[in-house]
Formats: sequence, C-alpha cells, structure tokens
Amino acid sequence: MKKMVCVLLLLAPALLFAEGPFDGTWVAKLDSVKFPAKPDEYLLDKGMYSCSSCEPKINIKADGQDQKVTGSPYYNTMSVKVVDANTVEYVTKKDGKTIGTDTDTISADGNTLTSKFTDYSAANGKVVMGESTETRVEKGPAGSHATSGSWRTEKMSNFSDAALTVTYESTADGLKMKAGTGESFDAKFDGKPCAIEGDPGHTMVSLKRVDASTVEETQTRDGKVIYVLAMTVAPDGKTINVKVADKRQDTTTTYTMAKQ
Repeated sequence: MKKMVCVLLLLAPALLFAEGPFDGTWVAKLDSVKFPAKPDEYLLDKGMYSCSSCEPKINIKADGQDQKVTGSPYYNTMSVKVVDANTVEYVTKKDGKTIGTDTDTISADGNTLTSKFTDYSAANGKVVMGESTETRVEKGPAGSHATSGSWRTEKMSNFSDAALTVTYESTADGLKMKAGTGESFDAKFDGKPCAIEGDPGHTMVSLKRVDASTVEETQTRDGKVIYVLAMTVAPDGKTINVKVADKRQDTTTTYTMAKQ
C-alpha cells in the first residue's frame, strides 16, 4: 500500500497536466496589459530619424525612401515620411516586400501619440491591424518634429483577432502551440530548443514545466535569450496569466488570456 501511494504521488503532476489545463483556444485581453515603465525614445530632426529604444536601434534618413536597416531578421529596410507637423508614416520591408506600415499621429495638445499599424508578416497570410496609444514623458529638442521625445505606452486597441488568439494542446511530455497568425511549435518539457515554425526570425523555443498549471517558455535567437514567459492557468481554468520578460530591453509586461 505504501509503495502504491508513492507511485501515485510521483504520477500526480503528470496526470494533472495530462488533463490539459492549457488545452483550448485563448484570447489575450488587451485591457489587462500592464506595460513597462521604461519609455520609448524617438527623434525626428534635421532630416534624420532615430529610435534609441528600438531593437535593433535605428538611425536613418527621413526622406520617404527605403533606407537600409541591419540587425532585424524581420525587415532590412525602413522608410520614414513626414506627412505634416503632427503625422509621420513608416514602412518596413524585407528584400523589397512590405512587412508593415505604421502611421503616428500627435494629439492637438502634443501629449498623446497614436500609432495605427498594419502587419503583413503572418505565417498564414492574415493581415493584422491594430493601434497603440502612448503618453508623453519628455519633449524632444527644440525644432524637432512633434513625435520626438520620450513616450510611454498606455494601451493597445482594435487588434485583429488573429494577433490575440493562440491554441494549446497538451502532449504526453510537452505542449503544442498554434497562433492565430499561423506560427506553431511542438516542444517538449526538456528545456531543449525547437523551432517556431513559420517565424521568419527563426526563433527557437524551449519549455519547462514548473508545476501542473505553470509553464516557463524561453525564446532564443542565434543562441541568445530574447524572451522568457511564465504562463499560469488560474484555479478555475478560465484564464492564463502571462508574464513576459524582455531580456534585450530589460522590461516586463503582463497580461491575461481568456479561454474561449
């Protein structure tokens, strides 16, 4: 009897996880996102655009023409077009193909920056749209464009469903993932990296099972850790709380996903 109890105790975590607390389709709740306090830094001045908080950092001509950008696996050119005193348009491309567009607009009082974007990089071809709102932390140098300065993200809204949706499926010794944009992985709980299929950045992912309801996901690129995600299913099984540590920017973002 004692031996049987020991066996049951050893099997309990695996049995609990096999019931699939992560199984199902989940949608990120934009109103639950808590953004990093660290601000974004933009400067548009004297015909040049720079973003010192971007990854990779950007410093190019703002002449509306495609400019070479290095360090990103997702795009290799960017154009910056000043539309007027309060509006700027950005286009990123990879090998001549448009990856994304972004229009930044400043409010009348100069203290709110609204970005409306379109992304064409989804693995399944779905076009993703959305917008973000940032509030001013500091003004840019005198004479620079109104978008210049320090900005802190306050909210995101109007995202396409594909960008918010993810489906998980438990396996005997791991977890499968399929994003609404088509990217996927089938990883084991052995800490060994496997490819995120459909990701043009060739990101790798490894999983660690912390307990029956918590998984730690580590994303790497070229052997360097990019993100570490801690995902915990709530006791009622209706939500997943996610904590994302950006190791390049040294920032943390949290949000909640709801089960569909």
